[in-house]
Amino acid sequence: MIKTKTSCIKISDSLICPHCKTKNLIKNGFTKNKKQQFYCKSCHKRCIDFYCYKAYKPNTNAKIIQFIKEGLGIRSTARVLQISPTTLLKRIITIAKKISNPIFYKNKSYEVDEMRCFLKRKDKPLWIVYALERKTKRVVSFSLGRRTKRTIQYVTNSLLLSMPKRIYTDGLPHYKSLLDRSIHKVKRFDTNQIERNNLSMRAHLKRLQRKTICFSRSFILLQCVLRIYFWG
Repeated sequence: MIKTKTSCIKISDSLICPHCKTKNLIKNGFTKNKKQQFYCKSCHKRCIDFYCYKAYKPNTNAKIIQFIKEGLGIRSTARVLQISPTTLLKRIITIAKKISNPIFYKNKSYEVDEMRCFLKRKDKPLWIVYALERKTKRVVSFSLGRRTKRTIQYVTNSLLLSMPKRIYTDGLPHYKSLLDRSIHKVKRFDTNQIERNNLSMRAHLKRLQRKTICFSRSFILLQCVLRIYFWG
C-alpha cells in the first residue's frame, strides 16, 4: 500500500471500506478538493481516497483526553496534534457528551467542597461544587455556578439518592438546610482529602489556577473539560 505525504493510507490501493471493512466500494465522483470519492454498497456510507485531515486519525480523541489531564491548553493541544483550535473545541464537546456519569453506591462517605475559578473576566468568579468519595477518592458529582444554594443542591441531591453514610463539608451555611444533621458533619480536618484534591486540580488545569490569564472563556467548554478530567 502506498502512503501519501501526509502518512495517510489511500483507499484506492486496498478498496476496503473504512467503516464496515468490506471490499464493496464503487467510485462516486470527486470532492471539491479533487479527491476521488467512494460509495460502499454494504453500509451505504461514503469515503474519500485519502484523508489529509489530522483530526481524522483514530487515536486523536485518546490524545485529547490525555493532554487535557496533563494540563495542556487549547492552543497547545492544537499545536501538538496539528489541528485547528476550532476543531479541537468541537471535538472536546463531542467527547464530553459520550462520557457517562459515574455509578453511585449505597452507604458511602463523601466530602463536598467549593472551588473558585473565573469565567471570561477576573471580575466574574465561578464556583465548582463537587463531591469526592472518601474511600476511593473519585469524584462522583459536580456542578458549576454561583456560590448559591441552587448550585450546591444539584450535588447534594445526587448524593442523597444513594443514601450516604456521612457527608463532610466546610462551614458554609447552605449545607445546613440541604442536609440532615444525622449524616452532615462539619469538623476540622474532615475535608482534608477534597482540599488536597483542589490543589491537584489547580496544578493540572491551567484554567483553574489563581494567578493566570488562562481562565475559561466559555461555560460549556469548562464543563466539558471538567467532565473529561474527572471521568474521561
